[in-house]
Amino acid sequence: MDSADIEKRIVEVLKTVFDPEIPANVYDLGLIYKIDFNPEDGSLDIDMTLTAPGCPLADYIMEDVRQKVLGVEGVKTAQINLVFEPEWTQDMMSDEARADLGFM
Repeated sequence: MDSADIEKRIVEVLKTVFDPEIPANVYDLGLIYKIDFNPEDGSLDIDMTLTAPGCPLADYIMEDVRQKVLGVEGVKTAQINLVFEPEWTQDMMSDEARADLGFM
């Protein structure tokens, strides 16, 4: 599997991670800011945010992301970084997420 295939698979698994309070996945919500995969050593670095800084489910969501991306063939390590810059807004959502949440 080449690097592009692995990155595509990473996005696919990110679309299976949901905030239990919102019926849309973290990728389509626009919560994933950076996916940096290094094919040479299999390391993955993800920057992500939350819809609200005080989210009580932050640890749960981040661990779900980490466990799922570690299941992708080729990913050996995964660092999930919680960031709040830039601040998340509804404008970051995909059209699919907007439709799922009734914003369209």
